[in-house]
Amino acid sequence: MLKAFVQAARLRTLPLSLSGIILGSFLAAEQGAFQWDLCILALFTTIGFQVLSNFANDYGDGVKGTDNHERIGPERGLQSGAISPAQMLNAIKITAGLTLVIALLLIYLAFGQSHWNYFLLFLALGLLSVGAAIKYTMGKNPYGYSGFGDVFVFLFFGWLAVLGSYFLYTKTFSWSVLLPATSIGLLSAGVLNLNNMRDRISDANAGKNTLVVKIGEEFAKYYHYYLLIAAFFAALLYGSTGAGKPTEFLFLIAFIPIFIHLHTVYKTKDARLLDPELKKLALSTFLFAILFGIGRML
Repeated sequence: MLKAFVQAARLRTLPLSLSGIILGSFLAAEQGAFQWDLCILALFTTIGFQVLSNFANDYGDGVKGTDNHERIGPERGLQSGAISPAQMLNAIKITAGLTLVIALLLIYLAFGQSHWNYFLLFLALGLLSVGAAIKYTMGKNPYGYSGFGDVFVFLFFGWLAVLGSYFLYTKTFSWSVLLPATSIGLLSAGVLNLNNMRDRISDANAGKNTLVVKIGEEFAKYYHYYLLIAAFFAALLYGSTGAGKPTEFLFLIAFIPIFIHLHTVYKTKDARLLDPELKKLALSTFLFAILFGIGRML
C-alpha cells in the first residue's frame, strides 16, 4: 500500500514544482534577505501542495473514468486498483491538513506578529492553493476539464511561487521579478501542454476538454513553441537589466536542451510519442531555475 501511495505522489513532478521557490530564494539571496529556515519550510510546503495536487488528480481522473486503457502515461493508483477511492480521499485530507500546518509555520516565521496583514494575505493564498490543487480534476466543475489548467499552472508555479517566496524573505514586491517568474510560469505551462498533447485523444474521449482538446494538436504545437520562446525572452530581458556580468546569462545553458526539445516536438508527428519529453522539459526548467539563481549570485 505504501508503495502505491509513493507512486501516486509522483515524486518525479517535484523538481518542476520546486523551481519557482528555488528561483525566488536565489533572487532574495541576491538582495541579502535569504533565510534557511524559511527556504526549507517553503520547499516542504510546495512539496505538500504538489503531492496534494497529484493525489487529487489521481482521484478526480480515476472516479470520472478519464484514466483508462487509452491513457499513455504511467498507470495511476485508482486506475490500477491498488488504491480505493476512499483511501485516496483520506490521503487527500491528511496531505491537505499537514501542508496547511507547515504553511502556517512558514508564514508565522516570515511575518511573526508584526505583519498580520501579510500573515492573513499568505494564509488566504495557502487556502487558495489547496483549493486549486483539489479543484483541478475533482468536483462537479473541475477547471482542468474546461481548458483553464494552463492559466492556473502559470499563476501558481510561476508568479505565486517566485514572487511569493521572494516576498517571504524580503517583505517587498519588485516588478522586475515578474520577468523570471513569467519564465518559470511559461515553462511550467509548457510541461502541462506537453502532457495534454500526449493525452489529447484519451482526454477527448473521456470528456476532459483541455486547451489542447479545444484547439487541436497542430495549434497546440504552435502554442508550445510560443510558451517556451516567450520564457526565453522574458529571462533574457531580465538578464539585460542587470550589471552586465556574463554570469547573469548562465541560464542560457538550460535553454540548449529546451530548444532541442522544441525541435523534437516539431519533428514528432504523433504527440502520443512525446511522453519522454515531459521529464526532459521539467528537468530543464529545474536546471534553468538553478543556473539563473547561481548566475545572479556570482
